[in-house]
Amino acid sequence: MTSIEIRSEDPKVEMAWFCDLCNGDYEYLGVPDPKLRSSFEHCADIIRLADRLGFQNILLPSSYQVGQDTLAFAAAASQFTTNISLLTAIRCGEIHPPMLARTLSTLDHMLKGRLNINIISSDLPGTVRDSKERYQISKEVIEILRQSWTRDQIDFEGKFYKFKLDSDPVKSYQTNGGPLLYFGGISEDARQLCAEYCDVFLMWPETEERLSETMADLSRRAALAKRKIDFGLRIHVIVRDTEEEAREATRKLMSKLDLQRAEEIKHRALDSNSAGVQRQDELRKNAGSDLFIEPYIWSGIGLARSGCGSAIVGTPEQVLEKINRYIKMGIRAFILSGYPLIDECKIFAEKVLPHIQTVSLPRAQGRIPSIEPVTPLTTGVRK
Repeated sequence: MTSIEIRSEDPKVEMAWFCDLCNGDYEYLGVPDPKLRSSFEHCADIIRLADRLGFQNILLPSSYQVGQDTLAFAAAASQFTTNISLLTAIRCGEIHPPMLARTLSTLDHMLKGRLNINIISSDLPGTVRDSKERYQISKEVIEILRQSWTRDQIDFEGKFYKFKLDSDPVKSYQTNGGPLLYFGGISEDARQLCAEYCDVFLMWPETEERLSETMADLSRRAALAKRKIDFGLRIHVIVRDTEEEAREATRKLMSKLDLQRAEEIKHRALDSNSAGVQRQDELRKNAGSDLFIEPYIWSGIGLARSGCGSAIVGTPEQVLEKINRYIKMGIRAFILSGYPLIDECKIFAEKVLPHIQTVSLPRAQGRIPSIEPVTPLTTGVRK
């Protein structure tokens, strides 16, 4: 088996939930339910629950769809969460980089270090760019953020951005490199970006064999850049007391799905034609009539959803078994969700989560200081 080097050798993992900021919460897939709309109240209920039930992280996605703006929601959520970190998605190039750095610094201080960042490198709403251009913009944005958090000055000259600025307005609360950067993308340019610049490579559900191949490739690329990264998996879960009940839940979820409507919903997302979505579509087309691509992994959700298209389906013991297999492969972060989000969060937290040894990755990697750091927004000299 190809060697996979990871940053976090400790088998404890970060368990995250998903907050529906982009209007995608359902009881019946593809059937809008007014009670599950992406209102502030509903999204706030999801994040409060995940915080109370012991998840270490929660993904706040970003897309040009009806729902909550990611950064605005994160600012509000900083005031009513206690322990959970906010994995806040940013679309590179959307905000002027120094002002993005300032916004993230503000959030990091409001959260006292409970901020993680999900880097997105895709077209901005209404625009189309060459892939290489998009990833070059992302690299430049990341380098500017990194200088913001680790140097006294931003001194950067790239193809798209040129800045020489004092970094006092953008100093992060987190130390030793600032907030962790999570990133997902399967194309050649995406893989290279993550290997060189990011901390956690997020994968969408595929077979174990394919996931292992991807991890080995990213591990090799990171080693060439004299780095190590961690690996994460974004996947849905359906947990029931018996296997038949779990499979019945998949049938219920799909029971009112109109396939034409499903295609429309899927392609609302900006990433619906990405390489990662296409790879999942290919696996589903080659699956049997039950849409299981391998034991416990059901791919039906991808019929009506871009991005993550499969779920771990089974009893608590079966779901735990599958998660433990992923942990042995070297995966150290999981971002889970289920339908409806609040109901499945409660089930997973009761029946599976207590059997998993968990950790906050930024805390384990020394990013969150044990005492308040000296910055211009804490006790630093006021200039």
